[in-house]
Amino acid sequence: MKFFFRNSLHVWVGGMLLFSVLDCASYKTDSGRKLIWSDEFNGKGLPDSSKWNYDVGGGGFGNEEAQYYTKDRPENARMENGNLVIEARKEAWDKNKYTSARLLTKGKFSFQYGTIEVRAKLPKGRGTWPAIWMMSENMKKWPDDGELDIMEHVGFNPGYIHASVHTKKYNHIKGTQKTDTLIVNDASERYHVYKADWTPEKIEVYIDDKKFFTYENEEKTNEAWPFNQPYYIILNLAIGGFWGGKEGIDDSIFPQKYYIDYVRVYQNK
Repeated sequence: MKFFFRNSLHVWVGGMLLFSVLDCASYKTDSGRKLIWSDEFNGKGLPDSSKWNYDVGGGGFGNEEAQYYTKDRPENARMENGNLVIEARKEAWDKNKYTSARLLTKGKFSFQYGTIEVRAKLPKGRGTWPAIWMMSENMKKWPDDGELDIMEHVGFNPGYIHASVHTKKYNHIKGTQKTDTLIVNDASERYHVYKADWTPEKIEVYIDDKKFFTYENEEKTNEAWPFNQPYYIILNLAIGGFWGGKEGIDDSIFPQKYYIDYVRVYQNK
């Protein structure tokens, strides 16, 4: 969202650095990795507050977005039928015409190096802008501390899935961002797994195990590679904005739902 894993893993939970975590033996994973954090969204009601915080407010979030992000409001974010449902609605809210939600693990969970997988079904319609992305737990300045966009989809261009990184040297303000696109024609009709593998050497992004974006740590500088610090996870559904609203917002599409089946983070052994 514009705004801005190797042999060992560092995990930050609630501001504390943990060097070991509980082995979730109930999940079958391959022998090359170990599940160290997940949310399966199997409950009912509001998302698990021990795992998720909210960004709250309107004002565009640096992207000229049209929605107001609410907190603890099931109309905009809830667990239902084994999914997290982020729902964008056309309704007036504090000078904004739409409501939605942006959930993040900042202050509750962040990690440095590993694999993140998110199984999701995307909303559709002109004006929608869902994303799966990550930012630095210790963000001081964007884009200097980096941003990893694992999945972005703008509804006026259905099926085009984008992955990008933003750093001090490479970012969309300068027009130098590193990015690539994969067409997934049924992204809004079926679930797909959006995955990022993150090591000290490179970041690789996949959809259903098809790799379509690679960013390598070739320059070995902070300006090009700030991805040597813990990052937290963000899930959101924006409406409008300088990219999502480039061709306007179709008010006839609402409400729109963004379904997330699970989020899983693995340590690579």
